[in-house]
Amino acid sequence: MTDGLGAVCDEFYVSGRLFLKLELSPDRETVLHFFDRIRKEYPSLNKMRRREPASLMLEEDVDEHGARRWLRLDAGSLRFGQLAPADRDRVRAFGTTILTQAPYHLSFSDLDYDHLELTYGFDLDYRGNHDQLVAETLLGESAGVGFLFGDRASRIIDVQPYFGIAVTPGCDLQAYVEIKSRTTSFEVRNQTYEGEPITVFLTVRKYWNTEGATALADNLATLFETADDLASEVVVPHFVNALAAAIASRS
Repeated sequence: MTDGLGAVCDEFYVSGRLFLKLELSPDRETVLHFFDRIRKEYPSLNKMRRREPASLMLEEDVDEHGARRWLRLDAGSLRFGQLAPADRDRVRAFGTTILTQAPYHLSFSDLDYDHLELTYGFDLDYRGNHDQLVAETLLGESAGVGFLFGDRASRIIDVQPYFGIAVTPGCDLQAYVEIKSRTTSFEVRNQTYEGEPITVFLTVRKYWNTEGATALADNLATLFETADDLASEVVVPHFVNALAAAIASRS
């Protein structure tokens, strides 16, 4: 069984990322000790590989339900996430373990934290013009109608709305919704489409303030609570469900 949010889309995933002001430069022993500590809690994370010269990933195989956890160290960030989680509490526990252990093993300091963010991704499979679908579904009453559907518009080739709000008056807690289409102009020109997903991203971001700062894990909890509220109240009903219904009507 997948997370409840997975029931409204074809694929659901959660990822977190801590951005740092200074580049990480851990030595071999430090990285291995950190990865081994995480493996004590999650033994299935048994594959380590290098993605780029300055990027190391620890991950597990995809299980029978399509779920997979991963942890990644980049030059300027620490990332983690899970594809098709059984429930968000497990992802939250996974992230909490990582963010509790990382400061000790990787010598993190709150002076070095720039921001922490959490992203929910909702994939919706659609074999057709993604940009046309998004425009017709979400922008039908907007000021852009005259441009997108005007006499000069032969084909719609790029519609990827991006919205951002400050959740707190000080703007230290922010939320963003992005609609990512993947149709190419080549596909539109030839009217032959690949079965790629349209993705709705909900990202909640907390910028760091060292004065009265709380622990990384506590900030992660705040991000999960904010993301859950926004997903259930706004993103799923007004973006994900609307696009899913539009796709269903065209199938």
